[in-house]
Amino acid sequence: MPVARPTAALMLASLLLAPLAARAATVDLALVFAVDVSESVDAEEYELQHEGIARAFESQPLLDAIKGGAHGAIDVLVLEWSDPEKQVVTVDWMRVSDKASAADFTAKLRASKRSSSGLTAIGNALLAAQAAFRLLPDKAARQVVDVSGDGIANIGPPPQAVRDEMVAAGITINGLAILKTEPWLSSYYDQYVVGGPGGFLVQVEDFASFAQAMQQKLLAEVAAARRERHAATLQPQMQ
Repeated sequence: MPVARPTAALMLASLLLAPLAARAATVDLALVFAVDVSESVDAEEYELQHEGIARAFESQPLLDAIKGGAHGAIDVLVLEWSDPEKQVVTVDWMRVSDKASAADFTAKLRASKRSSSGLTAIGNALLAAQAAFRLLPDKAARQVVDVSGDGIANIGPPPQAVRDEMVAAGITINGLAILKTEPWLSSYYDQYVVGGPGGFLVQVEDFASFAQAMQQKLLAEVAAARRERHAATLQPQMQ
């Protein structure tokens, strides 16, 4: 009995469709870390911010929360920002689903070097984060930007205008306000930066407490993604 063999056309179609299948993979959360590297952030504070993110991804509670999601994975990207023209992706999109992939992410984060120093252009940072989502490799159930900083915007487009545009597009913006030099910063972030479904603000009194605050915030964000996914499955389908 003759054996059917794939034609050249079928083989070509399979090769063309393979990347599409890869892009169809879904994650529970796509998260951009927008990290302040303006002049007010000194070298030690810069390291504390990076270590705070890294240590959070080394914590078992966060890894357990990620694994417990509907898809058991999130996508993460690190964006540093200061002046309007200084927004740099220092760690591009990475999929984190287990201890090994989390270790890969933290290794790249710790190996990255400070990209700039300048004024505080929060609006431009948000625009850069919005652009990063257009290059997201996976389909995410939820898109979130984590803005961490120690000062109000003093240049660039108004953060609230950019925030409102992003919220309208379904993106949530959370804030981590470091109150070391500007004790009123939490009120500013709450009014002009934070927004979107489930958006929230975490206050940090100083850079030394950044790591613990980051872990708590990430746990809340992963939990929010799980809740939204669960709620979506409970919605009655329209006939």
